[in-house]
Amino acid sequence: MLNENIKALRKSKGLSQQELAIKLNVVRQTISKWEQGLSVPDSDLLIALSEALETPVSTLLGEPVIESEADAVKALSEKLEIINLQFARRKATRKAILHWLLIALCAGVVIISAVLVTVNSPYLGWDYSAPETAVMGVAFHAFEWLFVRLAPIVLIAALIGIFMTRKKV
Repeated sequence: MLNENIKALRKSKGLSQQELAIKLNVVRQTISKWEQGLSVPDSDLLIALSEALETPVSTLLGEPVIESEADAVKALSEKLEIINLQFARRKATRKAILHWLLIALCAGVVIISAVLVTVNSPYLGWDYSAPETAVMGVAFHAFEWLFVRLAPIVLIAALIGIFMTRKKV
């Protein structure tokens, strides 16, 4: 029973026979003999063994230790790793979408600016006496006025966003 408990506790702590031997200042073969039941540790080594495995001596000498804790932790660790990979992929996808949306926003600002420069501000020559065209002229004037003031800020912010969301090689 002692041999099984030593082996189970050593594995649950993630230690190799060599690592446990180093902690106890013995050779690896001594650990192997204990685990095979070919020999037993003396009282001093039994106390050192319980300290190295962080378990009471009574547990080493008593009931069998279940190895399933290490397996459960390993399975949980693998599941968490898969979830982390899924989150990383999702984050990368969102970053790529944001990057391309910012590029589209920059292109839209440039295109609208080019159209407004080409049209050459028609609202100044608009006939505001006719009610149908007056409302449309005021709306166009408001759009152009707002666009001229906000476009540089939007363009700079979008360019910074493009720079920050680019793929780093």
